[in-house]
Amino acid sequence: MPALTLREILALDPVRAAEPELLAGHTSLDRPVRWVHSSEVYEGANFLDGGELLLTNGFGLTDPDEETRRRYVRELAARGAAGLAVEVGRSLPVMPAEVVDEARRRELPLLAMHRVVPFVRITEAANRAIVARGLSGRAVVRPWGDDHTAALLADLADRAALNQPEVEARAALAGFHPGPGARLLGVSLHGAREVGTVDRAVRLLGGAGVLRAAFPGDVLALLSLPGARPGDPVKAVQDAFRAAAAPGLTVAVGHAVSATDGGWLRWSDTLRAARTTLELALTVPPAEPGVPDGPLVTSSRALALERELTRGGVDANRDRLAAVVQHALGPLLAWEAAHPSDLVRTLEVHLRNGCSPTRTAALLHIGRQSLYQRLERIETLLGLEIDDPDLLGELLTATCAHRVVRGTGAVVRGGLRTVA
Repeated sequence: MPALTLREILALDPVRAAEPELLAGHTSLDRPVRWVHSSEVYEGANFLDGGELLLTNGFGLTDPDEETRRRYVRELAARGAAGLAVEVGRSLPVMPAEVVDEARRRELPLLAMHRVVPFVRITEAANRAIVARGLSGRAVVRPWGDDHTAALLADLADRAALNQPEVEARAALAGFHPGPGARLLGVSLHGAREVGTVDRAVRLLGGAGVLRAAFPGDVLALLSLPGARPGDPVKAVQDAFRAAAAPGLTVAVGHAVSATDGGWLRWSDTLRAARTTLELALTVPPAEPGVPDGPLVTSSRALALERELTRGGVDANRDRLAAVVQHALGPLLAWEAAHPSDLVRTLEVHLRNGCSPTRTAALLHIGRQSLYQRLERIETLLGLEIDDPDLLGELLTATCAHRVVRGTGAVVRGGLRTVA
């Protein structure tokens, strides 16, 4: 069976609800669509493999000059994007004429979406349809093996209507048999096109079971660690992926859940946590420097505060987060606007590391004396002592919120999607 086309994507209910208007590419509606992404990353074309429909709220098209906008369209066309859909009316009042003109020149389908529909609804509906179409086509070669493995992972990650006997039967069919007391952990990888990284990590873990499948742009896995295994299961899985993953990959590990307590919904929870954490890792700058040239391996608990602050999506929380930041950090922001400094980041790293000067200075690659000068400046501007236990929660929340709001419009680690 042929792949889903752009014309068929436009017929899906969530897409129709956005009232799309086709401005360019009228002869290209029968292009196959491999996947649907949403992104505000301006250089997002660099991370496409071809055949993707890209959704954007247009925020990145508001400031650049005409030639920059034209180049954006040219790069999408050069990477073989199936189309570009832009939400107009909020961040972008109208579609820039040069964007329309360049899309017509390149025969790139360009859609103006006139009603606000959460991108997560569009991407979930479209990508589930794409997966379903692909799985129903027996001629399609699947690098992960049996089709039902990918279908089960997709259903769990999307929390489709399932029941425990069905999940257990489908898992057993894929050779996945969590033993008594087993701990399950969802894992989501970006930058890998096949499952080899997962298989290497599983071998390092020894005795772990796994469901894994490669989807366009990402790999999704559900690992089972024996209940008798000592130590922290999340840390063990992270260490295995740090050793197994190639530089440039991003890996997110969900929380550990019981294979039996709570049923299939817990299986779904850890997969969804891994997927949400991956999206945050791709779109929000890290609080602390990572390993140079190595993989970024994080976890849902490491980004727990970011996940809570963005629950429901970054855009839906942007005004609230901005108010939190201004209330707690207003004097610092005013100072940084007038003086080259790194006070907000210094404050967050200091708070995240238990207010340890030694650890903070090492992570920021500055001397202790320089750190003390920064901390003194911060306390003077804020008029408080930053190691006051009553203030730690408010200040850490505000610094994290500042990083989330500031970073989601920037190019971060090759991110392709907005958080939902």
